[in-house]
Amino acid sequence: MAHKTEALFRDDAYLRTADAMVVAVNDRGGIVLDRTIFYATSGGQPGDTGYLERGDGSRIAIAATITGETKDEIIHVPAPEQPTLAVGEKVKLAIDWERRHLLMRMHAACHLLTVVCPFPITGAAVSEDDSRVDFDIPDASFSKEEVTASLMDLVRADHPIFTRLISDKELAANPGLVKSKNVRPPVGTGKIRLVCIGDNASVDSQPCGGTHVKSTGEVGEIHIGKIEKKGRENRRFRIRFGPMPAA
Repeated sequence: MAHKTEALFRDDAYLRTADAMVVAVNDRGGIVLDRTIFYATSGGQPGDTGYLERGDGSRIAIAATITGETKDEIIHVPAPEQPTLAVGEKVKLAIDWERRHLLMRMHAACHLLTVVCPFPITGAAVSEDDSRVDFDIPDASFSKEEVTASLMDLVRADHPIFTRLISDKELAANPGLVKSKNVRPPVGTGKIRLVCIGDNASVDSQPCGGTHVKSTGEVGEIHIGKIEKKGRENRRFRIRFGPMPAA
């Protein structure tokens, strides 16, 4: 039976610690908690790492976080040779905040890229230092320099980034909110989570379950490291932190 984990990160991506209780340990040692701040691998964003602290102060290192039988079941995967927790045991959670914050900044940067390049998305992957977004673009008229300049305009404008919920019906009435060409947001729960940028979502609004920073200014300096041709109409844009290297 799949368990439902309360995903605290959905309402507050800045939580670094929390208390929780073990509700299950699967046959591979994966730990399911009643609530968590650990983001599970999904939507191109990798899951969190960190540790669980037991009542006696000992720690269990968490090497990965994944979803289980459903998206609502979040499994904390221990590093090798960690002690086994008991169902009902209470633990303190702590994520690797430096890594998570890099992923939050980078995920927000990927959203900004979809504003600068308003084309159907065919794939994406977020990482701490080099992320990518693939677009269905018929021509290669974009340059790294032009896209970088437009991205940095959005960063410097320091637009707010926030989430709101809409209904399945509202999403159906606004199909343009979905930018992905192949992946549709899950429907049926009655609630779709939108990540919005700008006052009243004036810059962007799209379904997303990931974690993001609170403003575009927090993304910091970014640049396009490379634009790759991945097919007749597919272009891969690679985003990196820091200023664009001198040619």
